[in-house]
Amino acid sequence: MSHLNAIRSDDAYAEILANWDERFYLKYTDALRPAKPGVRLLDVGCGVGQVVARLTSAGFEAHGVDVSAPNIARARKFSERCQLYDGRHLPYPDNHFAGVGALNVLEHVEAPEDFIGELARVTEPGGRIVLSSPNFYRVLGFRDYHPRMRGLAAKWQNWKRLREKRRQLKNDPASVRFDRMTPIVKEPFTPDDDAIVATNPLEMQFFLERNGCAVEMLSCTDRYVAAPLDWLLNATPLRYFMFNAFLVARKNGN
Repeated sequence: MSHLNAIRSDDAYAEILANWDERFYLKYTDALRPAKPGVRLLDVGCGVGQVVARLTSAGFEAHGVDVSAPNIARARKFSERCQLYDGRHLPYPDNHFAGVGALNVLEHVEAPEDFIGELARVTEPGGRIVLSSPNFYRVLGFRDYHPRMRGLAAKWQNWKRLREKRRQLKNDPASVRFDRMTPIVKEPFTPDDDAIVATNPLEMQFFLERNGCAVEMLSCTDRYVAAPLDWLLNATPLRYFMFNAFLVARKNGN
């Protein structure tokens, strides 16, 4: 079962989100905001509303949705444009937002392929989509907090699985699906232990493109780091094999 079901009435999870360091979501927020002020933006999985609050204070018409009632109760202290939703269908018309994003949500949803389709559906032609999740198939790296990432044996398996997925993308793209995982449920709760989708930049890029988007940036760094280090980490295709999956795309059209 996804944590989206477990947290629907979990005040403790809302408290965890409320105490996150702003550096966790700052790069995501900045990537989501376009140059043109005043446009509509959507944060999917908005938590307790920090991103919506920052975007609103910058002059944007920021909206947020989340499946957790305690989260939304807190988020609405920042903005009345935050609302509950069912975790599947976004309650907005087609082509409604200039920018849509989801920060560390994709790995928790029951139907990740459809979720990306929903992000694209509500984004206007020419609009921006920011999608960020862990890379559970990392091959290089450190501070590996999830068993699928941890240790040389897991990294070797990840390497082989990514090679298989590359072949599948080339030879049988219609069959491509994210791999599912068994969630780890423990106390105290640790974010991403309970993930049910093995998110990775290769398939995130594939499904964005399948839904009519052009990926403009793919990075393994989801937070701000020193510019020389950021360039070094993301200058080669090795970025597909490290750390995180941070993608910025634009919906095709006007």
